[in-house]
Amino acid sequence: MKNLYRTASLGVALALFTALTPALLTPALADGTAYVNKGLVGVGRIPASRKDKFGETFGSGSGMSIDAKGWTHDATGYKGSLWLLPDRGYNVVGTTDYRPRLNTIAIELAPVAPGAAPAAGQEQSGVKATLADTMLLTDDKNADATGLDPLNGVRAAVGDMPMLPQADNGKLALDNEAIARLPDGTMFISDEYGPNIYRFSADGRLMSATQPPAALVPMRRGKPNFASDNPGPGAAEPDPKDPETGRQNNQGLEGMAMTPDGKFLIAVLQSAPRQDGGDSPATRQNTRALVYDASDPAHLKLVHEYVVPLPVFKDAKDKTKVAAQSEILALSDKTFLMLARDSGNGQGLKGDASLVRQIFVVDVSAATDIAGGAFDAADKPVAPKGVLDPSVTPAKLTPFIDMNDKAELGRFGLHNGAPNDHDNLSEKWEAMSLVSVLDPKLPDDYFLFVANDNDFMTQDGFQVGAPYKAEDGADVDTMFLVYQVTLPGLSANSLVAN
Repeated sequence: MKNLYRTASLGVALALFTALTPALLTPALADGTAYVNKGLVGVGRIPASRKDKFGETFGSGSGMSIDAKGWTHDATGYKGSLWLLPDRGYNVVGTTDYRPRLNTIAIELAPVAPGAAPAAGQEQSGVKATLADTMLLTDDKNADATGLDPLNGVRAAVGDMPMLPQADNGKLALDNEAIARLPDGTMFISDEYGPNIYRFSADGRLMSATQPPAALVPMRRGKPNFASDNPGPGAAEPDPKDPETGRQNNQGLEGMAMTPDGKFLIAVLQSAPRQDGGDSPATRQNTRALVYDASDPAHLKLVHEYVVPLPVFKDAKDKTKVAAQSEILALSDKTFLMLARDSGNGQGLKGDASLVRQIFVVDVSAATDIAGGAFDAADKPVAPKGVLDPSVTPAKLTPFIDMNDKAELGRFGLHNGAPNDHDNLSEKWEAMSLVSVLDPKLPDDYFLFVANDNDFMTQDGFQVGAPYKAEDGADVDTMFLVYQVTLPGLSANSLVAN
């Protein structure tokens, strides 16, 4: 099904959203650029029970980066590899001493023509994904890091390294969420705890860290406290449970991407900071996009900052909710794709039908730049109780891809909602990356890979020295959905940083 971004009727998709977000009604970018979604062209899975080379349950896509340089095409299809970033490990009943890591996935893509139906018996086909390698991520001393909640720990700033979240066992605490890999093999990784942006070497060692403005740093009783209210075994909850200002628990830098020219790094908070309405699911709409000058990767410099209004919708009980963002993909320093979704619905959970699982185009070209101003301080909310300061113009959002589209999912034997089985999409879709279709007749066409975070849910799990089984018999595979999209203005050579 073709969706012309500039002129398409928003129809059912926009019916989910309320007048609380007038920016959502904007049908095009200021320069008239048209983006086209040609639809799903491939689906692939990695089984939920897969183990990595350390013998632990493989975790899937909190972040993803395709190796554009190694992407090839021949008569049989496409081949390449991508890096898939898991988060802090299986943590249904609390966090564990899971060692952060990065997975390398070998990919083969034999796309189905846009709009065509796969052959009978091959509905979920087109993508073959194979776990090829796993690399641990360590701190700057090459010591193990951990997924444990940093309940009380703050590692003091030393030299150029700012204060960092530290678990009670003394290890650097990481809850990784997004990755941007650079041409030299080094990589930026964003996390929830800080919420920080980390730079790692090609072999996984921490090289530097960037702390966000004070407005985003979680504070309890007047001091930085990076706990997320997910204590490890035998540990107590933080006091107070929630930060007073800064990022809400588990709502850190969920989305991050390098611009195609490699000059800027954009990071977006999952939802509004506490003081900006982030203390309520109904008012957490006004999140922030941070734009860093990345010309010196060791010393990122904040140069722009914008308010991004998240999608607002009504749930089944007619309650106003905000769909948090799960990932971004930069198209320029002024535009990026943003994946936003609801929570609590999908395979492996009690709820079955998602109301919002959608990719938007975000345009900041007319938004107010608040970088370095009063709103970067914790005591000056930009949206007290969720109401945006009238001096601030937010970014504009336009719906681009509805991942819950019944017809598109149905072509590949998938669905959204009942029955809540293996073919129902899982809750957390949190990773995106682009790569060229390598067709000179379609120079502006790309494959958009989208992957889920399966939360390590399996009936045959093993982590941190112990077996486990996910609740309610859940076996949630790692999944890849591949869309073919037309994005004028990009070039394949400029995407090496993504």
